[in-house]
Amino acid sequence: MISNSVMALDFADVFHAELPDKTALAGLVLGTRYRASYVFAGVAAAFAVHVALAVAAGSVLTLLPQQIVHAVTGVLFLGGAAVLLMKKGEDEEEVRDPENQSFWKVSGAGFMLILVAEFGDLTQIMTANLAARYDDPVSVGVGAVLALWAVAGLGIVGGKALMKRVPLSLITKVAALLMVGLGVWSLYEAVAG
Repeated sequence: MISNSVMALDFADVFHAELPDKTALAGLVLGTRYRASYVFAGVAAAFAVHVALAVAAGSVLTLLPQQIVHAVTGVLFLGGAAVLLMKKGEDEEEVRDPENQSFWKVSGAGFMLILVAEFGDLTQIMTANLAARYDDPVSVGVGAVLALWAVAGLGIVGGKALMKRVPLSLITKVAALLMVGLGVWSLYEAVAG
């Protein structure tokens, strides 16, 4: 039986922990470039996998080597920045045109970015701890996945709204710069331990 109080508590904890995290930025960046529903499908699937792992494994995820996770995340962010900066000659209508975007390409990119970037993240560890504490994996899992989907949705919608007011070229440059910063920070964390 699902406990609404456990689910609500977990939702609130995970939502507040994830809101200022790199996930909102990743959703915002992907949301400015690609069809929102495609981005959300990939991101939502990755979060479902993360929550399932956290609930199933409990606190064992804290034992995984964080240096490898940080290194892979750093490379992915730097690669994403390079892709953003290399795309030239795209106007806003071309970017918004769903025919130029494959569902599998866009959702796959969102899935892989979130899958790697969030592995062993604070919210995954928090979810594992809450699942162990309350011994109610379904309530904890539902609360966590809904919170993560809400943050991702806010980021994606925010990216679409931003694109209506700010030129895409400026958004792309700022997003690439932020991704370079996140990539360098992740690589620093991998090296510094």
